[in-house]
Amino acid sequence: MANEKKFDIVIVGGGSAGAVLANRLSERRTRSVLLIEAGPAYASGDYPDIIANADRVGGDDHHDWGYHTQDHLGLGHDIKAIRGKVLGGSSGVNAAVAMRARPVDFSNWSKHGLEGWSFEDVLPIYKAMENTPTGEDAWHGRSGPFPIRQRTMEENTPSMRAFVLAAEACGLPRVSDFNGSEQHGVSPYPLNVVGGNRINTGMAYLTEDVRARSNLTIRGGVEADRVIFDNHRAVGVRLASGEIIEAAQVILSAGAYGSPAILMRSGVGPAFHLNELDIPVIVDAAVGQRLKEHPFYYNVYALRPEVNSMTPAAGAIVWTRSSEAGDNELDLHISGTHIFDPADSPTGGAIVLACSVTQPKSVGTIRLSSRDPRAMPLIRFNFFQDKSDLRRMIEAVKLSRKIAATAPFCDLLASEMLPGSAVRDDAALEKAIIAQVDGYSHPTSSVPMGGPEDPDAVVDSRGKVRGVDGLHVVDASIMPDIVSAPTNVTTIMMAEAIARKL
Repeated sequence: MANEKKFDIVIVGGGSAGAVLANRLSERRTRSVLLIEAGPAYASGDYPDIIANADRVGGDDHHDWGYHTQDHLGLGHDIKAIRGKVLGGSSGVNAAVAMRARPVDFSNWSKHGLEGWSFEDVLPIYKAMENTPTGEDAWHGRSGPFPIRQRTMEENTPSMRAFVLAAEACGLPRVSDFNGSEQHGVSPYPLNVVGGNRINTGMAYLTEDVRARSNLTIRGGVEADRVIFDNHRAVGVRLASGEIIEAAQVILSAGAYGSPAILMRSGVGPAFHLNELDIPVIVDAAVGQRLKEHPFYYNVYALRPEVNSMTPAAGAIVWTRSSEAGDNELDLHISGTHIFDPADSPTGGAIVLACSVTQPKSVGTIRLSSRDPRAMPLIRFNFFQDKSDLRRMIEAVKLSRKIAATAPFCDLLASEMLPGSAVRDDAALEKAIIAQVDGYSHPTSSVPMGGPEDPDAVVDSRGKVRGVDGLHVVDASIMPDIVSAPTNVTTIMMAEAIARKL
């Protein structure tokens, strides 16, 4: 059944990118915009505590897609692939870390033949989107819709403050502003948290005033099946319910798992895979072939009972380089949080030093399990497929343990819970890392951007899908390669940048 109204633009997915696009593209009041979101579309001031409370991370079953990877053959276990199913998307369930990508990350993008995505190009867009009261004017915006607040040492827990001081004692410099000129070192986080609330894009960009625009329609609880084409032009979207929505232009912002799945169900993807599922091929494209994710390993310590405060949950981070880092790269994180169930600690309190390789070389994939729009896609991270990633993760955990053995931090710790004191040599540590590795919830690059000479590029520098008209993809899936920072702020910036060109 066709919709009575044909929209100028339909945006599929109201997450970190989709909410931004809905705001910006509906600023032109002569243009009708429909935003569809699979999860609940809460009013901007009416999000439940599981989404709004910054100390509650990861959402719940009602606000998550319930995905997991198919990595058991390589790693011995699958990995939860958490993605927010709510207006605001994963910006509603993440740790609210608001750190930009670095200049070298964008230099890596330029190797794919892209123009317009240098750090010099994007810095003004980062600044325009943010409002932050601290830092230097050269690096920061004061009046954008997205709030970024620098957490102070005083706001952190005693153990988190001690983690920062011990990292300094190990030779890591204190960073005053990760979104400023220097990132190498340790500091409390910058966060999109105000008054304890995680400010997701559904709050920041889809305010009540924006939602009141007569040319913007938002529908929650709506799942997309596929894009409808007339020859090679996108003309609408078919929903999982069977409803048809007609549109002059379709934008997929369903995330690094959702957007490639919709594309493949629509006939845009690897021909060999689409043929397996009897999906007519419209464009033979390398969709789902270059998935990237940051591997994440939890080095966990029980806190002494007298210092077992765990609020606020997100605290501080080390950003440094491994012995194998490229020029100007910072390829290791040690992220200090209290995102841990205190009931699982023998002392009732714990601190997690979560180690990550932020410039991984291993490449994952996304495939369809069937043509059913409600079927979970087949996701494989393929962590440690490239042995460099494993070697660098071992370096990160060794540094994490060194910090934990250093005063004043060591004085606040009761015991190491993971990997545990029995794990001492490299062989045992490697085994523990492989057995327990998780994902940082930063999936990217499954529908990558690239220049005309990049054979694996699915979209151009503006997110337009090659080989068809009227179809764009704008979300973390189009990053040509994963960045060395948490991905959310950069995803929002990309939506801001592309919205200016649509």
